[in-house]
Amino acid sequence: MARQDASDLAHRLGRQAEAVCRHYLSSGRREGGYWLVGDVRNTAGRSMYVRLKDSPNGPAGKWTDAATGEHGDLLDVIRESCGLVDFKDVADEARTFLSMPPPESEPRQQQRQSPAPLGSPEAARRLIRMSQPIFGTHVQAYLRERGITDLRGTGSLHYHPRCYYRPDEHSPTETWPAMIAAVTDLGGKITGAHRTWLDPRRRDKAPVDTPRRAMGDLLGNAVHFGIGGEVMAAGEGIETVLSLRQVLPDMPMLAALSAAHLAAILFPDTLRRLYIVRDNDPAGDGARDSLIERADAAGIEAVVISPELGDFNEDLRTLGIDAIRTEARLQIAPQDVARFMALAA
Repeated sequence: MARQDASDLAHRLGRQAEAVCRHYLSSGRREGGYWLVGDVRNTAGRSMYVRLKDSPNGPAGKWTDAATGEHGDLLDVIRESCGLVDFKDVADEARTFLSMPPPESEPRQQQRQSPAPLGSPEAARRLIRMSQPIFGTHVQAYLRERGITDLRGTGSLHYHPRCYYRPDEHSPTETWPAMIAAVTDLGGKITGAHRTWLDPRRRDKAPVDTPRRAMGDLLGNAVHFGIGGEVMAAGEGIETVLSLRQVLPDMPMLAALSAAHLAAILFPDTLRRLYIVRDNDPAGDGARDSLIERADAAGIEAVVISPELGDFNEDLRTLGIDAIRTEARLQIAPQDVARFMALAA
């Protein structure tokens, strides 16, 4: 039903392609039979072109971004330029533009979704809803390059092929592929998101000044891998925690995203033993000391796990998975070795 509705709306919009472009892509202009603009989000420029009339090359309303190779129809233009996520909101906006009545089975509602405040938890939730699973994507290739191949329990990670990046308030917005991590509270509610922008040509972070940024409410919350119980491990970075999970795949873990936030994580009521996955630097030492003090006050046993080098991902990439397995075996409780450690392949 939705597919048929989308096809009909796209066809109707195509018959008014120039009017649609003037309304939603106002930063562009017409040149011959095309509307030229920077991208589908109405950025100034000329790399994206929209066909304004039917031609042997295709119907009116189809567009291609020469800079990225992306293409689509005018429903995509409405979705991206208005910052919409759900198809229903896109369809409602299209019907409003076309002066069409709403479907008889649906009451008339507000037609345009209000934009979420920049950096807010709602903006984070919308970004995550617009992302996709990581399997078979550039995120999986990036993690594999860092030695992380066992991705069990990583449902908190997502992939966005064109995530906005703005170096500063005076610079134009760029788009890069990105790993999107959902930050959640102890109840599983999404409170924020962490973005790691990636280089589309290499299995590495994007060549930008700050390839990692977080948004939303982070204090006390974290990126969770598995459901916390009596035993849990907590570290700073996503790759650091995932590196340890290569040998302890069933142990619940969380990535707090910074030393300061690691020191402030909230403890589940069920927690009895906390493994502190330490980064080997002064900030990591400070987070370790704060967590030990807080855990002791809550009656939770705190056990520090330290890497040989700077962090566990550096150990994994430099020393190999057998070294990680040996480090974990020597530093965690024997009962947790038996319970959580994966057998060597």
